Amino acid sequence: MPAPRLDLNASFQLQFHHRWNHLNDPHVRALAWLLDAPDLLDPQAPKWRGKIATLGPNAAQDVEGWLAELDRTPDVLHTYLAVQPFTRLGRYAEKLMAFYFQHQGILLAHGLQVRAGKTDTVGEFDFLLRHGDDLVHWEFATKFYLLAPSGAGQEPDYFIGPNLADTLSAKMHKILNQQLSLAQHPAAQRHLPQSVVAAQALVKGWLFYHGDNSMPAQSVGVSENHCRGFWCPLAELDACVSGRSAILNRLNWLAPAKKTVAQSLDMPTLRDILTAHFARDTMPVMLALLAPQGDCLIETGRGFVVPNDWHSRAGERILRTIALSK
Repeated sequence: MPAPRLDLNASFQLQFHHRWNHLNDPHVRALAWLLDAPDLLDPQAPKWRGKIATLGPNAAQDVEGWLAELDRTPDVLHTYLAVQPFTRLGRYAEKLMAFYFQHQGILLAHGLQVRAGKTDTVGEFDFLLRHGDDLVHWEFATKFYLLAPSGAGQEPDYFIGPNLADTLSAKMHKILNQQLSLAQHPAAQRHLPQSVVAAQALVKGWLFYHGDNSMPAQSVGVSENHCRGFWCPLAELDACVSGRSAILNRLNWLAPAKKTVAQSLDMPTLRDILTAHFARDTMPVMLALLAPQGDCLIETGRGFVVPNDWHSRAGERILRTIALSK
């Protein structure tokens, strides 16, 4: 059945639920999001030099029946993922994509390490894929960045990870200038049955904005219809969140949430949990804002709640990163 026509002004969450709310398994929903979510970066933006890959607009619709069947009998996917409590989000998303590429019959290798010696690791191919008779190398990333207040309308330096560990600019510099050149390294040649004709990065994710800073400048190279949310310090919680919500653990950051009432929190409970969390930890917390639909609650918006001093620490981290890059 073809996908229904959607209101392009609706949030991505509402579009996702309209298409995929029949899916219940969280891992199948995460895979549907990876296939259906808009690209985080604009493949046509000159700053990426033609090195941004895309699945195209119909990747999820083309396998709609397969996803529905997978949702009914998900054991094979669960076994393939082998999710553990310590599983990293990036590795989890990679394995979901590998499962899809394998189903499509185009996966030659996933997570293939290249070593120049027994202890000298040169790099790793995220994906080696067959495109017709050609071999292509795709790096894959799922990223979540917050636009620092001083960075409204600025370059990717000002999009920073919630834990302040990296920026969009630093991540893309590493991918474009280091990781995508792996096939050119002499040590990689013995792993390749033929020459790689193209090396690109497939990037999915969400960007988060504070207040009215809801759209980056075109020069940033972000897709116009990217998935977006808000961020706010704990002190602004009541102004940003109302009604019921849910705290999302890291492996649930991909697809819009679908919860029961018992899995949700009212505002007083949420406030108490966040206050206690930030008394001992500085890591921002991801929230899903929920609204009833039938016998469940669905995500209508999402955002990070950050410690009250997060924006000042983010600004200092960004300035250090910019200074080191000069």
